[in-house]
Amino acid sequence: MIPLSVLDLVPVCVDATPADALRNTLDLAQHAERFGYRRYWMAEHHNMTGIASAATSVVIGYVAGGTKTIRVGSGGVMLPNHSPLVIAEQFGTLESLYPGRIDLGLGRAPGTDQMTWRAMRREPMAAERFPEDVQELRALFEPAVEGQRIRAVPGAGLKVPLWILGSSLYGAQVAAHFGLPYAFASHFAPDALDQAIAMYRELFRPSGQLERPYVMPCVNVVAADTDREATRLFTSLQQRFVDMVRNARGKLSPPIDDIDTYWTPVERAHVERMLTCSFVGSAATIGREVDRFIERTGADELMISGAVYDHAARVRSYEITMQALG
Repeated sequence: MIPLSVLDLVPVCVDATPADALRNTLDLAQHAERFGYRRYWMAEHHNMTGIASAATSVVIGYVAGGTKTIRVGSGGVMLPNHSPLVIAEQFGTLESLYPGRIDLGLGRAPGTDQMTWRAMRREPMAAERFPEDVQELRALFEPAVEGQRIRAVPGAGLKVPLWILGSSLYGAQVAAHFGLPYAFASHFAPDALDQAIAMYRELFRPSGQLERPYVMPCVNVVAADTDREATRLFTSLQQRFVDMVRNARGKLSPPIDDIDTYWTPVERAHVERMLTCSFVGSAATIGREVDRFIERTGADELMISGAVYDHAARVRSYEITMQALG
């Protein structure tokens, strides 16, 4: 079986605080390590009351410090929000503290809305420099040479593994051009999945980091002891996506018995398209459906996101998933 990894959006549940979410994240990471997951990634989002991972590098340090062997990283850092030098210093520091365990996944989107992006003092055209910023960041992790005036300290010479994240053909082309592993966000934007993977593999150019293409799609998995219970737990994520369609993002809601009482037919069609790459059910159901997805994509590794309202049920979901697939 291919390696399995975790994407944790550090969800803040209704009637809970970001502090609660962060403590749950560390607990889930510790369980994921024991279950046998390879990586544990957090994502950069800003001004969202339902996500507590805005200071992504800080949360990575918190999780890495509370675990021992699992790789910890970003899925991802939104590079247009930062200077490459600052990110090199942050992740160089993390790599110095937790050597051999840090991943740096890079995204091009702002991870927020336009008003918040302006509050972050970013330039409107920053995303257009994404390939140049990736190249600059990668150079900062190379060993410093005599006469080099700008260095990442720590960072220079550490060669922190870079990943390119994407949900379109653009990210596939950037990852292929730089010879970097590619993580595709099929857990919320599945439309271009097959075409993006094919393009990445076709255009891939070997690099010092990677000799051959390496693809890691991200999917939603909600597992429970029965299909019925998993379907009920999944309604929390369905409600979150309905709220996104309504532009009313908030905290993660508890599950409900009948999702059809929450959405309209138009909303249902939109959400079901966004959640196409979601697998819900018992171990037998998950194993069967995810195996088909892996065969379809030829994935080298699979990243699993699973927003479940009850923390114990969320931990159990990842345990069942590993039992079914690992």
